[in-house]
Amino acid sequence: MKPWMKKSLLLSISAGLMVPTLAACTKTKGADSNTEKVLRVATSFGFGDDEYFRQQFTEIFEFANPNIKIEIIPTMDDSYRYGGRMDPNKKPVDPMEKLKEVMQGDNPPDVVMVGYEQLNDLISNNLLTQLDPMITKDKFDITDMVPAVIDGLKKTGDGKLYALAPTFSSSALIYNKRMFDEAGVPYPKDKMTWDEVFDLGKRLIKGEGENRKAGFSFSTQSMGDLFYSMQMYTAPLQLRMFDEKGEKMTVDSDQWEKIWKSMLKLKQDKVLPEQQDPSKMKGQMMSGENFNPFQYDDFLSNRVAMSIINYSQLNQITNANKNAANFPGYTPIDWDVVTVPVHPEAPDVGGYIGMNGIMGINAKAQNVEDAWKFIKFINSEDWARLKSNSSYNLVARKKFIKPKDGIQFHIEAFTTLTPAPTQDYKIYQEKPSIYQVQDLGRQLFNDVVDGKLQVRDALKKWQTDGDAMLQQIKENPNGPINNGTMMRVG
Repeated sequence: MKPWMKKSLLLSISAGLMVPTLAACTKTKGADSNTEKVLRVATSFGFGDDEYFRQQFTEIFEFANPNIKIEIIPTMDDSYRYGGRMDPNKKPVDPMEKLKEVMQGDNPPDVVMVGYEQLNDLISNNLLTQLDPMITKDKFDITDMVPAVIDGLKKTGDGKLYALAPTFSSSALIYNKRMFDEAGVPYPKDKMTWDEVFDLGKRLIKGEGENRKAGFSFSTQSMGDLFYSMQMYTAPLQLRMFDEKGEKMTVDSDQWEKIWKSMLKLKQDKVLPEQQDPSKMKGQMMSGENFNPFQYDDFLSNRVAMSIINYSQLNQITNANKNAANFPGYTPIDWDVVTVPVHPEAPDVGGYIGMNGIMGINAKAQNVEDAWKFIKFINSEDWARLKSNSSYNLVARKKFIKPKDGIQFHIEAFTTLTPAPTQDYKIYQEKPSIYQVQDLGRQLFNDVVDGKLQVRDALKKWQTDGDAMLQQIKENPNGPINNGTMMRVG
């Protein structure tokens, strides 16, 4: 039997042994326990009857509640997955609009699952049932849920809960202890400001050329784009590229100028690592000469002392350290994490926090009782205890968040901050060509980095040319866009 088959079998056996315990705690007793009922679950994603969705969220519930049948209603048009061609004269189906249509139809779903950026749309249109009264009535304890999840969900509902999420993924600032020790610099701390982290990074710069060590990076990946990476920096400030209707640019401002100058200074001061030459890296990989299995990762390659990292990436670091003997020239990294840096204006708000399994009850649900029962189940302590042993994500229940394999690190760094408010999601859905307006900003920012333009001149050009592009999108949403230098297909 192949190793991956053995691992899969062991996981299945482990889950099978744990399920009866979970089921025993949750099986329904009562007169209607033998009456078969249907619980309809709709998603804005393309799961359908996808095996992953059922394994992740519904199988254990159905085992524990054999009288409840889960019916999944996808709202994403997945015909293109099977070789279908897009009709240029037909507007693509918006999964979110389709979901809202289904939620208000004749046979509406009871439970809906959406992304965090979509949640506010449903709440503002009164399409979800408030959960607080049910939580209070059943004395369902949510005090153990991490701020990154519970406070983030409350933000979208003006302090009220309309959905819960059982797992999440988050970012933190990882640092190389040895590089700090060698430089005689104190380790970073939780909730340091961005400026404090940037100043710390300056003190860690070392060497020249291929041996240069940088102080900080927005991403561990050496091929990252600074323009897009710095969105983690701007998101907590709720800095906008265009107005709420997507019709007028808002970038010709002192705040945008200040931020671009801050990013430019990081480049000029060499706080950030240089982008690696992809052709050279590929050549080394093909020839085996000076091959570094982690060459695309600045942190694992010891090219940067601090970097923003997602929780799911920690597995790569721990596995590299465990198997260091198999990688010539690789020395295990002594590391730890603290929270993502914050702005003084938003001291409790972090960067990317992705909640998984965000589910709420349709305001028109026909089976509210079982809908709430299902949501309680996948947000329960028993479910969290089970999933904490197998999920690549973090469970929302604090008591079950522990480092795996006995590795000790400051795991609370991933759970402390709340997510930055989402904005403009609906505009990007309604006007997909607007991404080209964003990309124009990337081109102009790179011109600034290359010394071709001054910061404010570049922002003024982005404002002017962007306004013209937005007007074209308003007049012809699906037509070609001319940004003044080239014609692109929208």
